[in-house]
Amino acid sequence: MKYGNIKITVVGLGYVGLPLASALSNYYDVVGYDTSKKKILELNKGIDSTNQLKYLEIKNKRLMFTNNPSEIKESNLVIVTVPTPVDKKNIPDISLLKNACKTIGINLKKKTIIVFESTVYPGMTEEICRKEIEKYSKLKWKKDFNLGYSPERINPGDKIHKLENITKVISADDDKTLQFLKKVYGKIIKKLHLAESIKVAEAAKIIENTQRDINIAFVNELSVIFSKLNINIYDVLKAAETKWNFLKFEPGLVGGHCIGVDPYYLTYKAKQIGYAPKIILSGRKLNDNMTRYLYLKFLNLLKRKNLNKKKNILLLGITFKENCNDYRNSKPLEFYKLLSKHKNFKVDVHDPFVDKREIKKYLNLKIIRTPAKNKYDAVVLLVKHHQYNKLNYKKLEQFGKKDFIVFDIKNTFFKKFKKDNIFTI
Repeated sequence: MKYGNIKITVVGLGYVGLPLASALSNYYDVVGYDTSKKKILELNKGIDSTNQLKYLEIKNKRLMFTNNPSEIKESNLVIVTVPTPVDKKNIPDISLLKNACKTIGINLKKKTIIVFESTVYPGMTEEICRKEIEKYSKLKWKKDFNLGYSPERINPGDKIHKLENITKVISADDDKTLQFLKKVYGKIIKKLHLAESIKVAEAAKIIENTQRDINIAFVNELSVIFSKLNINIYDVLKAAETKWNFLKFEPGLVGGHCIGVDPYYLTYKAKQIGYAPKIILSGRKLNDNMTRYLYLKFLNLLKRKNLNKKKNILLLGITFKENCNDYRNSKPLEFYKLLSKHKNFKVDVHDPFVDKREIKKYLNLKIIRTPAKNKYDAVVLLVKHHQYNKLNYKKLEQFGKKDFIVFDIKNTFFKKFKKDNIFTI
């Protein structure tokens, strides 16, 4: 394969695939493939529903979008970025990944390299994805096609750690393929780490978010203990962080598509090989239970205002993390659902990022455009969108009734205003 004559197909155009396809199209002919007709229609109009790319980054002459899988036949490098969630029992759901392998296999030509960026457990690329591709292509691995794995590190809403300035881990099934991928990815990313094997790269990806999950679980547990001792967790962390090797993590709700999912892929594989994880699942369970813990803590705060009376409550933020529009796997959304079941609560939700029409259509949740003045008995900050960081107390006070309270789980208002009616985790 000549280095200059490369055509690339990126399969899956979400948070990971779309920025990758756009960046690669500055140097190569790139096809962005997705099964969603709606998404392809939007992208061909220059619209990115994830709000990551601008019009000119989408409308590159060397970048085309399609839901026609036969375009894969023209490519000699295919990069897979489809979601790998878990099901209701927290078992890895690799149906989308298998469907992608089937589509690629049916349309695969010889001498093609397939690189996976989706979260998988160690061994999945070579054991499962490879077999699916062989099954539908009738081609042989390492003879007719090669595999690589390069874990994604996209952080939605993060304007600092972007694709071009992160360190990118790459791996392949032989050295020739690895050197080829080094040249391709090296065009768009300055720092590359060449992993010793595909399994090493898979394992590295899976522990990155598992490590964060465990550390956040530890701080969440501390917040529960210190709350019972009437000690502010953030004051404790501020003091502890003065030690040079203290790891900085904050308590809160842990959802989304990585931290809330990746630990289950690792523990699933561990159980397959006869090992029952002890720390990982306990941390995941604690983080999953934080939504209900904070809900009950909020109810206790409201008891001071006579819980039997009707309450108007304003929730600020419903997405799974700050400065992004994605509400899938959102713990703030779970918090809303718990509140909305209470017969004495009238709950309004405000979020400047979420697609109001979409969330109304799929979840029947109305997002208000502007909070009413002097309406609310309580305001709950669930997501630290940058718009909320800019609020002053006078503006916040306009939303509430005379004796309103604020439950600030992100320590944004509490830290800034130090008012008696503002409570934190």
